[in-house]
Amino acid sequence: MSICGETASVRENAKVELLEAKKIWDKSPHNAFTDLVRFKGNWYCTFREAKAHVSPDGALRVITSKDGGNWTSAALITSKTADLRDPKLTVTSDNRLMLCGGAALHQPADARHRSMVWFSDDGSKWSKGIKVGDKNMWLWRVTWHKGTAYGIGYSTVGKRFIRLYKSRNGRQFDTLVDNLFDEGSPSETSIIFLADDTALCLLRRDASDSNTAQLGIAKSPYKKWKWKDLGERLGGPHLLQLPDGKLVAAGRLYDKTRRTALCWLDPEAGTLEEFLALPPVGYDTSYPGLVWHDGVLWVSYYSGLGNKDKSPGFRIERTSVYLAKVKLH
Repeated sequence: MSICGETASVRENAKVELLEAKKIWDKSPHNAFTDLVRFKGNWYCTFREAKAHVSPDGALRVITSKDGGNWTSAALITSKTADLRDPKLTVTSDNRLMLCGGAALHQPADARHRSMVWFSDDGSKWSKGIKVGDKNMWLWRVTWHKGTAYGIGYSTVGKRFIRLYKSRNGRQFDTLVDNLFDEGSPSETSIIFLADDTALCLLRRDASDSNTAQLGIAKSPYKKWKWKDLGERLGGPHLLQLPDGKLVAAGRLYDKTRRTALCWLDPEAGTLEEFLALPPVGYDTSYPGLVWHDGVLWVSYYSGLGNKDKSPGFRIERTSVYLAKVKLH
């Protein structure tokens, strides 16, 4: 299935061209929460496979492709004791693939959630899962910078807050900032590092009275942060800096229709400006992976339809994984 053409936002900005948006995986009833990386000349996309958006059978699928056109399964990571969720891929400082994800433990257990990591040299054979961070702190995404891995976990019991971790080896994560932010029910994050080592953090919030995304800014050693309110609610956030210095923020926007959107982030002004909504628009959508390759922005994401309310009859229909290619002239 391929979806090509212009959206209203593309027509308004002639410098943005959606080259392609196609379905690349739909083997399970619910295929969602994606990430994307290029490693040793191949593409790797990961996501959760399960019966539903929330169900106890979540497993982490890794698929691979030489050209981004034909995809095959490389691995499936399962657990008998947990619903595995929200996998993220990164390349370690010693050039291995690192997969991190959340384990929603089957109860009764000593915690609700644990964060897990796995390692691979080829994307097919993976190490045993390693527990990292603290109990009930969901380490959302890991970013490597100058030999150190940084990640932010959010609490899943009690008052919601986020904690900044760092690691030299990806196996042992130590707390760098115990309580990084705690207003408006913060959760999912994406961190990038600029050329001068400044860290930027894109943060999701979900409180009923304060759910707009935040931008965190810090200089090394990243213990003191300043935060700006971006004025838009954003789910499944991800952040990427392009070679020309522009910042692309991606995730689910909630106004008008729920959609996976690409936005320009202005860190000075503290603003998000949408420049492309990715098809198909669906109620259950988002969690993009972002890679810049050969002058094209590659975006993995998922989408599926569903009712617009959570009444007793609420049902999310089948969701699939998509890959979009965007030219930014």
